[in-house]
Amino acid sequence: MIDLAALALPVLRRLDAERAHRLTLFALEHGLVGGAAAPDDPILAIDLWGKKFFNPVGLAAGFDKNATVPDRMLRLGFGFVEVGSVTPRPQAGNPRPRLFRLTEDAAVINRLGFNNDGHDAVARRLARRKRQGIVGINLGANKDSRDRIEDYVAGLRQLGGLADYVVINISSPNTPGLRALQGRHELDDLLARLDAAKASAAVGAPLVLKIAPDLAAEDLADIAAVALARGLAGIAVSNTTIAHRTALRNKFRDETGGLSGRPLYAPATAVLAEMFRLTGGRIALIGIGGVASGADAYGKIRAGASLVQLYTALVYQGPGLIGRIKHELAARLRADGFRSVAAAVGSGVVRG
Repeated sequence: MIDLAALALPVLRRLDAERAHRLTLFALEHGLVGGAAAPDDPILAIDLWGKKFFNPVGLAAGFDKNATVPDRMLRLGFGFVEVGSVTPRPQAGNPRPRLFRLTEDAAVINRLGFNNDGHDAVARRLARRKRQGIVGINLGANKDSRDRIEDYVAGLRQLGGLADYVVINISSPNTPGLRALQGRHELDDLLARLDAAKASAAVGAPLVLKIAPDLAAEDLADIAAVALARGLAGIAVSNTTIAHRTALRNKFRDETGGLSGRPLYAPATAVLAEMFRLTGGRIALIGIGGVASGADAYGKIRAGASLVQLYTALVYQGPGLIGRIKHELAARLRADGFRSVAAAVGSGVVRG
C-alpha cells in the first residue's frame, strides 16, 4: 500500500510551517490520509483515572487546537489525543510569521499565542463525537482577559463534561503574564476555584496541570506541595522552553517563542524526574518534550511518566513514527523484564 503521508512529507516541508499544518489538518479531516492502526501490544496498556489506555503514547496539545480531527489521530495509533489549547472567546493569536522549523535541530519554535476558535465551537465538535477513545481538552486564557482564572473555570464548566481529562495550561510562554499562575499562592487560588467549579458543575473529568520546564527548584517544590494538598489528578511536564538556545544551529534559533523538539528532551525529562521525586509518585505524570523514539518514550516512563505525549517529531517523521515508538517501547519493556508500563514508571528515579 502506498504511504501517502510519507510521500507528502517532503512537499509539506517546502511550505511555510503554518500553511503545511493547515493542509495536514485538511487532509486528515477529509480522510485523505490515515487508516486503522494495528492492535496494540498488551504490554503497552495502562489503567489511569479509571480509564484504560491501550497504549501510553499520546498526541500533545497544539496539533489539533480546534478539535477537528481527534478521532482521525486516534485511528493512526495514538493511545489518547489532547485537543486545544482553547480559550473562552476565539482569538487570532500573534502576528505571522509565528511558527518556525529548526530542521538541523529537529525542533520547532512557536509564538502562536493560543489561536483558536473558542469554547463554543470546540464544544459543538466534541459533542458530536461518539466518545470512542480517550480525548483530553487543554484549556487556556484569553490574552486580554481581566480574570484569567475565571477563563479556566468557564472552560471546565463548558467543556469538562465532553472530555476524558482536562488540562489547565498555565505555562505557555506566548501569553504575557500567564506563567505567573504557577506561583504558590496563585496556583492554590486557581485550583481552589477549579475544585469548586468541578463540584458545582458535577464534572467528573480529572484535572491535570501543565507546567513549564524553566522553573526553579523552589517553584517545583511549591507546585508539588499545592498539587498534593489539592488532590490534583495529574501534572503534565512540560510545555515549551524559552531557554536552551545556545547549542541550536538553525537560523531561527533566536526567534521569540517556545522551543520544542529534541533540545527540550533532556531538560524536560530532568524536571519530570524531579516532580516524580517531589510527589512521591502519588500524582500521575505526563511526560512531554522531545519524544521522537521508543527509547525517548521509555526514558520518560522511567523518569516517572505514566503517559507520554509528542507533537514536534511528527513534523519531521510523519505518522509512521507512532507505530515505531510503540514497537520499540514494547521491546524495551520486555528487555528489562517489565510486564507492563505501570511497572516501569519511575524505575529510573533515585528517590531521596
